[in-house]
Amino acid sequence: MLPSKVMIVEDELLSQRHIQNILKSFGVEVVGCYDNAADARAAITKGSCEMILMDINIKGPEDGIQFSRSILQQYDIPIVFISAYSDGETLEEVMELSPYGFITKPFSAKDVEVAMGIAYKRFHVDKDKKKKTETPAKVIQESKIIISPEFNFDTETHTLYRKDTPVRLNKKQAKLIETLAIHCNQIVGYDSIIDEVWPDGVLAESSLRTLVYSVRQILPDFPIESHSKMGYALRTTSVTD
Repeated sequence: MLPSKVMIVEDELLSQRHIQNILKSFGVEVVGCYDNAADARAAITKGSCEMILMDINIKGPEDGIQFSRSILQQYDIPIVFISAYSDGETLEEVMELSPYGFITKPFSAKDVEVAMGIAYKRFHVDKDKKKKTETPAKVIQESKIIISPEFNFDTETHTLYRKDTPVRLNKKQAKLIETLAIHCNQIVGYDSIIDEVWPDGVLAESSLRTLVYSVRQILPDFPIESHSKMGYALRTTSVTD
């Protein structure tokens, strides 16, 4: 699987043409060829591309690595680097950006096809992983966290709701749930929870276990997970509109 729209950032005209011809032979649309970061950045803000083939040495004050670093802070676009330089220092700089691929000059059409195919597949695998690990809770108001179709927590009133009905909890039970809800789908360590629930005193983990047990007694279907020797997590479920 290859991307359908690709941008080329390359300062050598012959290399630009070579890459363009290769991509056209694959049926990939080249949305633009640029030899410097300023022009490429302006094009990215105006249009869309599914991948960038980035030369490391380009014209202007920003090299390909610096330009890629700034792009990755704003856009979710896979970048495959192209360079005649593969020395340790250059590779180390590139690897800091966790690139999706690296093509060494001189290259063949097959080299480009394989690198792009692997990069694009990895990009979509990573995207799927992010979707699964991201908090599916939707903040429908600034104070309300949707945990599941059944439960939501209002951080303004410190109240857990089942559907539209408040759940009767004591202050420590409510604080426990609030702490976990704020960090949905993340493991919250024992010490962090204790600091939130018992800010004025030092307590043992057994007190926390007792508190969690009491919540489970009241709400046997509430999705609190135990993680041995680590802490607790609140696992949310997707909410359909």
